[in-house]
Amino acid sequence: MSVANFIFLALAAGFAGFVDAVAGGGGLVQLPALLIGISNKPIPMILGTNKIPSIFGTSTAAISYFKKIKPDLRLTFTMALPALIGSVAGAHLASHFPTKVFHPLILTLLVLVGIYTWRKSDLGLNERLRHTHVKRLWIVAACGLLIGFYDGIFGPGTGTFLVFLLVIVVGYEFLKASATAKLVNIATNFGAIVTFQITGHIWWRLGLALAVANVSGAFIGSRLAIRGGSPLVRRVFLLVVAALIAKLSYDWIYN
Repeated sequence: MSVANFIFLALAAGFAGFVDAVAGGGGLVQLPALLIGISNKPIPMILGTNKIPSIFGTSTAAISYFKKIKPDLRLTFTMALPALIGSVAGAHLASHFPTKVFHPLILTLLVLVGIYTWRKSDLGLNERLRHTHVKRLWIVAACGLLIGFYDGIFGPGTGTFLVFLLVIVVGYEFLKASATAKLVNIATNFGAIVTFQITGHIWWRLGLALAVANVSGAFIGSRLAIRGGSPLVRRVFLLVVAALIAKLSYDWIYN
């Protein structure tokens, strides 16, 4: 790998960590960069390598958030465990399933998410818990399983969907939803890493090198999000959704 190519990947990883720490969606930056930078590698190896900087960056953001925002650990664990199981299942199918079939479905969901969030100007700015605590646990467990499966088999927008579901279904404010999503995202990344490692589809040297850049971006992003609060997270969330729609639309039309 050339020095210029590595610098390109490192910059992309750093920006991905920053975006992901604030509102999710870092895969929008990092995965396409890897697809360009190491296009000579098989897709499962690119997906597996992508998870290494992701889990380090997400963990860094989670630690930063945890110092300021105390999540509901029972709810987080209830969502994270099924998410891990779903991620393992998805990663097992990643090399056998045509990810193009996801494009129209994910595009539709993202458009709906973007319109709904934009029209509801007060959405996620204050905590308004919905349902009983027991019902919330059942709901987040089901959501975690589905999102985890999606993250393992495809991935882009996982953090964004987690944040949105925690806001709209549970009633969290955007900042707390982002903090909780990071902890759940660690579980999905871990499940995928274990699976890709078993099949030998991780380039560890590159993944760990990019992790340094991703961690740096995640540290800055999480600090900025805590300082700006839910209004800032909401604005970045909408930008990420718009960028995801544009990127997936391009991929669907031209690939």
